[in-house]
Amino acid sequence: MASDLSNSRRAWSVLIVSTLAFTVCFMVWMMFGVIGIPIKKMLGLNATEFGLLTAMPVLTGSLIRVPLGIWTDKFGGRIVMATLMAITVPAIWLMSYATVYWHFLVIGMFVGLAGGSFSVGTPYVARWFPRSRQGTAMGVYGAGNSGAAVNKFVAPVLLVAFGWTMVPQVSPAIVLFVGSRVFTLLILSINASITPIFSIYFSKWQFLRRFFEN
Repeated sequence: MASDLSNSRRAWSVLIVSTLAFTVCFMVWMMFGVIGIPIKKMLGLNATEFGLLTAMPVLTGSLIRVPLGIWTDKFGGRIVMATLMAITVPAIWLMSYATVYWHFLVIGMFVGLAGGSFSVGTPYVARWFPRSRQGTAMGVYGAGNSGAAVNKFVAPVLLVAFGWTMVPQVSPAIVLFVGSRVFTLLILSINASITPIFSIYFSKWQFLRRFFEN
């Protein structure tokens, strides 16, 4: 009974942290939808160039979902999600220092990786819940799509108050904070898996020592 309660609490903690990570990733993924306008004015982009700029994160986010799903099955959701968020942080930060069009295109490719977080969290979260509760878990996790709405509310405020460069300067701090929660879950899971192994070897060593002492 205590074991079931512990597993249930751990499953919900995984769901909450994963949903927060998904929300932040979607917020970052849709960033160009807000700051793309001042960037267009700054660079003097035409309609085609601006369309390519805003489409780049969406394109890479869509294409990367299949590999991310495969890597999640192989390495686990915590490792893939933490790595994914860590990779996007430098790209977001460098955006405020970009000066030419191709800089933004390359950065957009890396920022777009955050959009693939959906295929990381979905199978990972589902494994923590029985079939009878997977629908609820997926519904909660899917609410992370609201990150796009959060971006629409927060980014314009920063843009008006401090300029568009403040958006990619603040966003990495948010990604790092949530990413650290994912990394903490990873460390806890590693400790939980290593501790029984050490206990087994320690008990065997104790047995052998007592055997030879006697």
